[in-house]
Amino acid sequence: MNIQIFGLKKCSETKKAERFFKERNIKFQMINLAEKKMSKGEFQSISRSIPPKSLIDTESGEYKKQNLQYMSFSPEEKLMENPLLFKTPVVRNGNKATSGYTPETWKKWIEEK
Repeated sequence: MNIQIFGLKKCSETKKAERFFKERNIKFQMINLAEKKMSKGEFQSISRSIPPKSLIDTESGEYKKQNLQYMSFSPEEKLMENPLLFKTPVVRNGNKATSGYTPETWKKWIEEK
């Protein structure tokens, strides 16, 4: 397994994802989206599993601050410009990915290992 967790240090859902993998002794790489943007290749890999529109956290303060609920925009462009719009955590395992806290899916990944 090659787990990457894209999230925010202060995000409780990201912390729960980290705890999930730590408790199962599964190594992972944590990428803090407040410090480092997702690369174009990483984004493309993730968007094969999750449509870009579903990656946007419509409940986030950043989404509301930019008034995106009233605008038409390209989800891919907005996410690449501003990684704080991601619904975190985004967990990637090779060519598979999830958005948000989804332990059921992660358990399946472990079983398939």
